[in-house]
This record gives sequence, structure tokens and C-alpha cells, in this order.
Amino acid sequence: MKNSTQLINWNGTVCVKMNAGSYEALVAYEIGANVIRLRNNAEGMEFFRWNPENTADDIRKSAEVWGLPTLYLPNRFADGKLKTSDAVYQLPVNEKAPYNNHIHGFLHKRCFELVEHNADDNCAWVKVRYEYDEKDEFFEYLPVKFVAEYTFTLSENGLEQDIKFTNLSDKVMPISLASHTTINSPFVDGAKEGDIRLTVPIGKKCELNERCLPTENLKALTMWDLEYKNGTKCPVLQVVDNDMYFGEYADLDGEKFHGIIAEDTASGKKLCYEVSDEYKFWIIWNDRGFNHYFCPEPMTAMIDAPNLSLTPDISGYVEIKPNDVFTAHQKFFTKA
Repeated sequence: MKNSTQLINWNGTVCVKMNAGSYEALVAYEIGANVIRLRNNAEGMEFFRWNPENTADDIRKSAEVWGLPTLYLPNRFADGKLKTSDAVYQLPVNEKAPYNNHIHGFLHKRCFELVEHNADDNCAWVKVRYEYDEKDEFFEYLPVKFVAEYTFTLSENGLEQDIKFTNLSDKVMPISLASHTTINSPFVDGAKEGDIRLTVPIGKKCELNERCLPTENLKALTMWDLEYKNGTKCPVLQVVDNDMYFGEYADLDGEKFHGIIAEDTASGKKLCYEVSDEYKFWIIWNDRGFNHYFCPEPMTAMIDAPNLSLTPDISGYVEIKPNDVFTAHQKFFTKA
């Protein structure tokens, strides 16, 4: 099929449908610029959690657990507090007792502006942006102006996402970024969930307390943890509850690979998810294991990172100065 983009109305929201090679994608720019579908038609592989009967409102109600939502600010902040080098912000506590945290920020729920969609002989692309300022209801909690810009590129080699944040304020901008990536289970048409094996190249484990916040204790890997590293972990049909690790590197076809690999062992088909070095951590979660998806989430910083006593080189927390830029990159592709 010729590479293309087109605007469509998908069950109540305008999306850009992208086609390139054997891949197709749907970018719901009105719902946090979420890639609500990515599929390789030739291989019969559905990357992200997908239900064709969903409405746009269904996704809006739980935007964290469909497609590829990009989160700012991700995961948890204890009691809603966020300390930067030049301010202390009080975010809303939107996670109930006993957790009492702020969770997942706001950006994945915002309506982005569609800047451009087009295609040529090499690829199809979509560019979107969101300018965060006083008009956003969250601004009373975090009065730091910025613009978020995402570029999605689809080609015969898969889907890439380029992320760019520019600080438009006179204060430092806290950077903690994650994707709450929801992988469909099974991701191969007609496959069995029990045949899925997940490889995550992990270092030490970050211990979490009963509020799912880091204790700052870094633990050696147990047999449970090593199943991620050696590729024997079945990420569904059992509870995987916020396993958080330092990210390391794997080998993919003799090349250094910073990402995760999910394989359907019956067919040998692999779903590959590569991230840039800005993503220093992985957290794995599967919503109790029997809801037909699992989430290998890349994070640039630990949970609650700006509030920890750990140094930034360990916690991953960074700040960008006024007018400075932060960028990151992700890629999804198949191997059969």
C-alpha cells in the first residue's frame, strides 16, 4: 500500500490514520496525542491494547490504559508535593488512601493541536503540539509554561515517536516523562497469552513501599526479577505489580538494544520496543494479569524522583532551564 495519512472520525474523535509498508496506526490527537492503534497487517500483529467497539469517551475515561499514552508528570508524587531547585509545587492528590499521591499528571488527557500530517515515498508522518499555559486548569498547581511537540513517523520499519519539550517559563521545568505503553495480549492474531515471553534488560530493582513510592533501597535481583533479564517472564496470567528497575542494554541480532522484546514463542514473532537513553528505568505492570494487556513502561526518572534524597544521576530527575529543550525518542517494530 502507498504511504498515506488521512483524517477520519473514529467512534467520536478525529484521528489521523497512517499507513506505511505493512503498518497502520491511528493517532488520536484530541486525546493526548495517543496512538490508540498500531498494527502490522502482514504479520497479523496488534501492538497496543485495542477494542474496535471503544468510543472516544471510553478511552478518555481511562486514557492511561489504552494505546500509547505519553505521561507528564508520570507515576506518583508523595502527598502531591513536587520540589524543584527553585520552587515547591502542590499537585492535586488524585490517588486515594492509603496511597495519597498525585498520579500520572495531565498531558495524556489534553487535546493537542494537529500541526501537520503527510506522506511521501519513504514514510508517513504526523506532527502535533500542546502549549501549556494559564488556560490549562492544571496551571494553578504547576505554573510553568511549556510546549510539548510530538512527531510520529510510520514507515516499513515501524513507528517512531520523537518527543520535544521546550520550557517557555522563567522557572526551571521539572522533567519526568514516561509512556504507559499498553501491549495487547496476545499481540499475534489467534495466539495464546500463555505463549508470550517478555525480555527486559534490567539492572538493580528499586524497592517500593506500601504507597508504591521508592524506599531508596536498591535491591539485587531475585529469581522472579531474573526472568525479565533472561526472557522467560510471562507478563500476563499472573500479577505483575509495579516492578521497577534500572534499565540496561540487550542484544538484538548482534546489535546493542535499549528496549524490551516481547515474543510469541509459538510463532517466533517478536514485538520490539526501543527507547532512547533518556529513558533510564522500566516499570512493569499488568492490571492484575487477566485483562489482556501488559505495560512495560519506560521512564526517564524514578517514581517521586524530585522529592528523593538520591542524586540526579541515580534518580534520573532533570530540570531544564528557561528556553531550553528536552528530547526523547521511541520506536516500535516487529521481527518474525
